[in-house]
Amino acid sequence: MTDAPYTPPKVWTFDKENGGRFASVNRPTAGATHEKVLPVGNHPFQLYSRGTPNGQKVTIMFEELLALGHTGAEYDAWMIRIDGEQFGSGFVEVNPNSKIPALMDRSGPEPIRVFESGAILLHLAEKFGAFIPKTAAARAECLSWLFWQMGSAPYLGGGFGHFYNYAPEKIEYAINRFAMETKRQMDVLDRRLKANDYLAGKEYTIADIAVWPWYGGLAQGLLYGDSGTFLDVQSYKNVQRWNKQIAARPAVKRGRIVNRSSGDPASQLHERHDASDFETRTQDKLAKQA
Repeated sequence: MTDAPYTPPKVWTFDKENGGRFASVNRPTAGATHEKVLPVGNHPFQLYSRGTPNGQKVTIMFEELLALGHTGAEYDAWMIRIDGEQFGSGFVEVNPNSKIPALMDRSGPEPIRVFESGAILLHLAEKFGAFIPKTAAARAECLSWLFWQMGSAPYLGGGFGHFYNYAPEKIEYAINRFAMETKRQMDVLDRRLKANDYLAGKEYTIADIAVWPWYGGLAQGLLYGDSGTFLDVQSYKNVQRWNKQIAARPAVKRGRIVNRSSGDPASQLHERHDASDFETRTQDKLAKQA
């Protein structure tokens, strides 16, 4: 806690940046800040995203669909840098909430926009009849875990991740509050996975595709600096088993690097327009060509 207690004003006003890594693009209003037309490639699906956990959900889904032989799931993945590009007019037309990922489905007579990662996963699962159970009970279980992720991850990312790794100062109360909640969520997953191969049961589904980039990333110690040690993620044995099982999938290995712009250059494919891009267009390969 700070030395001087904070007393909220009667009416809050935005009169200064609140600090932290993303302060320069945070604002209390929606809508476009500048004109920018989005590029459009040749494939049925146009994805505008970034290789964050939310973005990885959708690129993993596309790669899994293609691995199953659904050639109609070919896609172009365009990088949206979270430095203000999300407020361009074209992107706001696809997602009025200015968050990645955003999808234009151009496979039919009229383009369809889909935003929010969970909605995109469900849209694709229903369109291709894949990674979603057919029976009512299993489908309900799958959707319950899908929406569990959508409701829970903000406490992990915007809560724990922000105050532990991005906030301009370490606030003990905030870190403790969200560390407790994150560990509770990991325990929820660990208990579920003790008796089940995957979140919806025996099948790998969009529930796993949604949850894994966040909680699998946390289990691997890939999120928020040394948070894996801080949260003792190795103690969640069932989550670790599930995490390794999914991380080994070839489609997951491909999907997790699309639109990624940090880390090992070999794990960064800034844009994806063809399956061959994984072999020829990662940042390490481009650097050699240059």
